[in-house]
Amino acid sequence: MKVVEAFNKGTPSLSFEFFPPKTAEQETKLFAAIDQLKNFHPNFVSVTYGAMGRTREKTFFWVNEIKRKYGIEPVAHLTCVAASKEEIAHQLDELEKIGTTNILALRGDPPVGEKDFVPPVNGFRLAKELIAFIKQSKPQMCVGAAGFPESHPAAPSVYKDTEYLKAKVEAGAEYIITQLFFDNRRYFEFIGRCEKAGITIPIIPGLMPITNLHQIKKMTETCGATIPGDLLAKLEKHPADVAKIGAEHTLAQANGLLKSGVKGLHFFVMNQAEPISRILSELKK
Repeated sequence: MKVVEAFNKGTPSLSFEFFPPKTAEQETKLFAAIDQLKNFHPNFVSVTYGAMGRTREKTFFWVNEIKRKYGIEPVAHLTCVAASKEEIAHQLDELEKIGTTNILALRGDPPVGEKDFVPPVNGFRLAKELIAFIKQSKPQMCVGAAGFPESHPAAPSVYKDTEYLKAKVEAGAEYIITQLFFDNRRYFEFIGRCEKAGITIPIIPGLMPITNLHQIKKMTETCGATIPGDLLAKLEKHPADVAKIGAEHTLAQANGLLKSGVKGLHFFVMNQAEPISRILSELKK
């Protein structure tokens, strides 16, 4: 199944993002998270991999395992990081062999401590180049792209960022999953810019419940998202209740987005099922 089919069924899609485990303990935790969240009948799940592509083999293993063991449609992440065009072509062949037809194509982040992205030798500089290569090599594959409601950190402005997003669509992207955000107004403003630019493919909001304040501060610094001042003050004032406050905030976000008519909700799980389960159990239908 191509995941774009899930966005046209008349009811909002549900999807999750996992990262592949690095240890046996993390593997057990991932199994437990999938076992718990599969009961919410997600339309698909995406599987990321770490910096410099170090967990790429594990990613492909879990893509196959999720489809085989759980019967859930997987979306494999592919990035421009540490991979030549020849290596990307090999990875596409590998994904095709295991029956994966859905890909989220990303540029990827520079290594920790480095400010600028340096493309590998005979590799891709930009996500739009990777998307075009995938669609040329495997036209049957369904390719998604990332969108940034508050603009990519490297973009000179939100308008230039929207122009670049349109270039990814013109290269062959069929849907967009947004980076995390904590203020729905940021998402609606982003949608407005996209509509004005002529971007008409589905744009699925990405949500992450805050469970660790230190962790989320680091993540938002990297991805360019902001935590609203009132929410941040509340989290800092009640450190023992961070997970509860975070879940309540994401629940309110999700309800507001569904009320506005979004085509789906995508949750960054961080391999922790409990916060997502709590939100989905209380979500208004």
